[in-house]
Amino acid sequence: MSIIKTPLLFVGSLGEKHIYTLYDSGANLSCIHPDILDNLEIPVSLGRTRKVGTASEGHFIEVNQRVSLDFYMDDVLLSDEFLVIPGLSEEAIIGAATMQKWRIKLDFEHDKAIVDPKVAKMQLV
Repeated sequence: MSIIKTPLLFVGSLGEKHIYTLYDSGANLSCIHPDILDNLEIPVSLGRTRKVGTASEGHFIEVNQRVSLDFYMDDVLLSDEFLVIPGLSEEAIIGAATMQKWRIKLDFEHDKAIVDPKVAKMQLV
């Protein structure tokens, strides 16, 4: 089994930071460790606490904050919402919803994530 983890430049309202990011097609949503948010972005309350399932059967984590962040893959600007997960084992995780939204492809043969610059152009319709 191959793991794809790369440093990405994240940009928030307070600054920018290179963060080692894991691409996880088994995670529905993208998430970030709260300690990474210093000088990057201020978390926003979800309103209601959400219970998020983990890989351990019957184990749930309570989540009550999120952040919206821009990030760059190969100089292509992307953006999404990240759940703030206390105790997260990674600095940040790009989940399946973000990969599908931006059509990010995982190339396990070459251990890299690929984004097509033409697909990632932001448009208002």
